Amino acid sequence: MGETTVTKPEGLEAALPDPVAADTGRGPLRRLRTPRRPRFWFEILLIAVSYWTYSLVRNAVPEQKTEALRNADWIWRVEQHLGIAVEESVNHAVNSVHWLIVGMNYYYATLHFIVTLGVLVWLYRRHPGRYAAIRLALFATTAVALAGYYLYPLAPPRLMNGGDFIDTVLVHQTWGSMASGDLKHMSNQYAAMPSMHIGWSLWCGLTIFALASVPWVRVLGLLYPALTLVVIVATANHFWLDAVGGLLCLAFGFAVATLWYGRQPYALPETVPVRRPDASSGEGAPRARART
Repeated sequence: MGETTVTKPEGLEAALPDPVAADTGRGPLRRLRTPRRPRFWFEILLIAVSYWTYSLVRNAVPEQKTEALRNADWIWRVEQHLGIAVEESVNHAVNSVHWLIVGMNYYYATLHFIVTLGVLVWLYRRHPGRYAAIRLALFATTAVALAGYYLYPLAPPRLMNGGDFIDTVLVHQTWGSMASGDLKHMSNQYAAMPSMHIGWSLWCGLTIFALASVPWVRVLGLLYPALTLVVIVATANHFWLDAVGGLLCLAFGFAVATLWYGRQPYALPETVPVRRPDASSGEGAPRARART
C-alpha cells in the first residue's frame, strides 16, 4: 500500500484568520474567539432573548422627566449655538405633506426592525464566517446604548416644554412611535439619547456597503441610514445630536468586535471550514482529505 498522507483542504489558510487560527484548540476562550458556523436555533434564541432583555432594561430605566426635559433644553441650546438647530423647521415642513409624513411615521415604526433582521439573515446565509463578529458589534452597540439611557435621560423634541414641535403620530393618528398615543405607557419616553434608529441603521448600511457585490445595493445601504436620520428628525423623535450618540455607540460596538476577533469584522473570511470531532483532542477539527 502507498503511504497515506493528509493534506489541508485547498484555501484553508485563507479560510481562517491568522490571529485566531493558531489559537484553535488551546482553551475555551480561544475557541470562542475563532470564527465558526452559526447555528440557526441558537441565533434565533439569542436574538429573541437579547431584544427582550434590551426592551426590559430600557423600559426599566426610571423616567426621570424633570432631568430629561432639562437635558432636552440644554441640547437645544447647544444646537442653536452651533447653528444646527433646524429640527423644528424640518418637522413643520415635512408635516405639511400628508402622505410623506404618514409614510415616515410607518418607516420609523417598522423598518428599524425589519431591515436589521433582514441583514442578520443575509449575513447568516451568505457570510457565516463574518456573522458572529458583525453580530457582536450590533449587540455591543445596543448594550452601551442602555448605559446612555440610564446616565443621560433625554426627552425627544416633541415632548419639550414650550417647544413648537409636532408629534406627527398624534396629529395624523398613525402608528409610528411606541412613545406616542396609546402606546406611550409601553416604552420609556425619555430614552432618546443615543438614537438606536441611527445606531442600527448605520450598522445595516455599513454592512451592506462593505459586503454586497451589487453596486446599486451598496448605494442603497448608504442611503438607508441617511434617510433614517431625516425620518427621526422630521417626526420629532430625536435631535441631531442623538444621532451622534448612536454613531459613537456603533464605533464602540465595532471596537469590541475587532478586539475580540483580532481583526476588523468585515475583514474576516466569508466562510469557515466545516469541522468534525477530532478523536485525539475532543475538539472540532477541519475536514482533511486523504490520498494514497
